Amino acid sequence: MASAHGHAAAAPDGAERRSRLRQYQVQLLERMQAAQGGAGNAGRELGVQAGALRGLLDLTQIGEIVHCQALTPVPLAQDWYLGLANIRGNLVGVVDLARYLGEAPCAPEADSRFITFAPALGYNCALLVARVLGLRRLDEMRPSDAAAADAQPWCAQRFEDKENQVWTRLDLGLLVREARFQQAGR
Repeated sequence: MASAHGHAAAAPDGAERRSRLRQYQVQLLERMQAAQGGAGNAGRELGVQAGALRGLLDLTQIGEIVHCQALTPVPLAQDWYLGLANIRGNLVGVVDLARYLGEAPCAPEADSRFITFAPALGYNCALLVARVLGLRRLDEMRPSDAAAADAQPWCAQRFEDKENQVWTRLDLGLLVREARFQQAGR
């Protein structure tokens, strides 16, 4: 019994973390499928923080949320293109969203995450964000007059929540078609 107890105590960290991650991903997938089907979660978006930006991401446009991990730099890349990460055996290009928007670079910290793009977008990419702020309901927000005149089409929609915080809805489908985004090299 002592050896069984000792064996159980030796492996739980990695196995337990993988189990929790799988459970979280299943829950996220269920939410995304419900959003796609319009069942109860219609109008829900994932809130993220990148620099001063409070962004909203359509659940149907994101793949998964993963902890930041080691990056392999790519020579002669734009300063906002951080490099390649190996996410579940797939090489994924990582873009610092704050830096891409012209703000100070995001230093990966404990709350930082990579948000991968949905496979349907056809772009093996992830955004580095400072924090994930949870799900937000668009029907609990109002359109904002704080729209920037120089906003790109992929980030032109703005909303205000009950606390008068401005949120920018990011359309990743439009972002991947932007010429600047497609040219990560210098």
